[in-house]
Amino acid sequence: MTDAGARTRTYYGLDIGGTKIELVACDEAMQVRYRRRVATPTQDYEAFQQAVIELVRGADAELGDGGLAVGLGVPGVVDRDSGRQLSSNVPALTGQRVEQDLRAQLQRPLYLGNDCQCFALSEAQGGAAADYPSMFGAILGTGAGGGYCLEGRLIAGYNGIAGEWGHWSVPAALLQRHGLPLLDCACGLRGCMERYVSGSGLALIHQQLGGDAVDASAIAQRAEQGDAQARQALAIHRDLLGYGLAGLVLTLDPHVIVLGGGLSKLDALYRDLPAAVATHLFGGPRVPPILPPLFGDAGGARGAALLARQRHRTA
Repeated sequence: MTDAGARTRTYYGLDIGGTKIELVACDEAMQVRYRRRVATPTQDYEAFQQAVIELVRGADAELGDGGLAVGLGVPGVVDRDSGRQLSSNVPALTGQRVEQDLRAQLQRPLYLGNDCQCFALSEAQGGAAADYPSMFGAILGTGAGGGYCLEGRLIAGYNGIAGEWGHWSVPAALLQRHGLPLLDCACGLRGCMERYVSGSGLALIHQQLGGDAVDASAIAQRAEQGDAQARQALAIHRDLLGYGLAGLVLTLDPHVIVLGGGLSKLDALYRDLPAAVATHLFGGPRVPPILPPLFGDAGGARGAALLARQRHRTA
């Protein structure tokens, strides 16, 4: 059993993804003391709340304390007036007051942020981007999103959506070049970047070429074995991703880009992406370093714990 002093130094961070919910418990130095993950109930809001509650109570029981505050990194955006969530990757959350509902259920301080911004914050503070003046954390998982940090400080923006590059539109000419259809997005727009550059987007590209792979790792494995369709799918995906990251360079000019999400595990991206980005830039600008995350899959949850610590200290 931990003492009362230790209890006040524990922060929980939860990363809500389209496939998994991960909880980490961190001390004041942001060292992870406990970690657990479960599948995300994407269609049932009550089941989603229960999953979060059980994760938090499980951490309480394991650590012998209740944590000082909880940070929640959630995909999508929150309407500032109503407090209701819009989440294309976890539809059960759309229209719900997630922060208020979970705070009432857990009976402790709870602070909600964007999951991709939490990832960026984690990599900016003690992570792969710790030594850079500015950074962009680009998530490539179930969807595509990100966050921008200056001097280790998250820049969320007027609407709290800074970094939502996954909902930029891919130019029709670029889709036509690769024979790809204009796809609807759950956000309500069409042709959004995340529909093509996310993990599911890579699988869709492969299927458009006549392939049958259902996930990015299988496509990468087939490409290494010489499969022509898999190699072509990766080349198309790399070009579209290069276009998106070039837009970030032109808009924000970060000193470094850190990749996150499942696709960040593909080693070939770090070798091939710089050239793909450069083809979409005019002469002069340099492509910043593109790095893998230091904290891997735990980055978003650790960032949510950082968010909880920061907001609780200033509350």
